[in-house]
Amino acid sequence: MAYASFEQLKVWKRSCRLAVDVSKLLRDCKEYGIKDQMSRSAVSIASNIAEGAERGSKAEFIRFLSIAKGSAVELRTQVYIVAKLGSILPEDKIAEIVSKLKEISNMLQGLIKSQQHKRTFFLSLTLKF
Repeated sequence: MAYASFEQLKVWKRSCRLAVDVSKLLRDCKEYGIKDQMSRSAVSIASNIAEGAERGSKAEFIRFLSIAKGSAVELRTQVYIVAKLGSILPEDKIAEIVSKLKEISNMLQGLIKSQQHKRTFFLSLTLKF
């Protein structure tokens, strides 16, 4: 997918929506440590996508997409921990967030692969000439 700016990327848009959703869900949470960590992880996903897109190289973009994917897995782990605690988030919201995170991780992996393919294709063309 060609794009002019990170704001056009569906995965960035979904990541931003997720960060807002997580922040709203945790608004009244008294467990400040987990609240802070989950909020940071959620914001980190969209932030790393944006930062990587603006770095100007495919390698940097791929690296930051991988970091974003790591943040998604980190947040998913935190959601599982919160689920075990039982009183921070409702079960239906836990399932919803986990589902969204899996979708975002899959989208990130697809974008990583597409960028790697473009890079490999470009390098193979360059080496032939």
